[in-house]
Amino acid sequence: MYYSIVGEDVADSGKWRAQHRSAHIERLQQLVAEGRLLVAGPNPAVDSAEPGAAGFTGSVVIAEFASLEAAQAWADKDPYLMGGVYREVVVKPYKAVLP
Repeated sequence: MYYSIVGEDVADSGKWRAQHRSAHIERLQQLVAEGRLLVAGPNPAVDSAEPGAAGFTGSVVIAEFASLEAAQAWADKDPYLMGGVYREVVVKPYKAVLP
């Protein structure tokens, strides 16, 4: 089943995002290699794909896991959470309906 993993950033998270980005992306690439990633990306702080100094307010990952517990365990080890980028992470089951 798919699970949505939504991370909410701390204020002024840019320096921590930069510091932990490669490790965060490496874990996402592993999901891609396993054919389990549906979508992943950050939430810009402003209405622009390139928010510049405004930065990001969080991230969304939708990926396949064996259970809610497995998705939560994966999210709990995210370098962004462990590195202080995220103030909170919410994991929920996700049902893909469209397109």
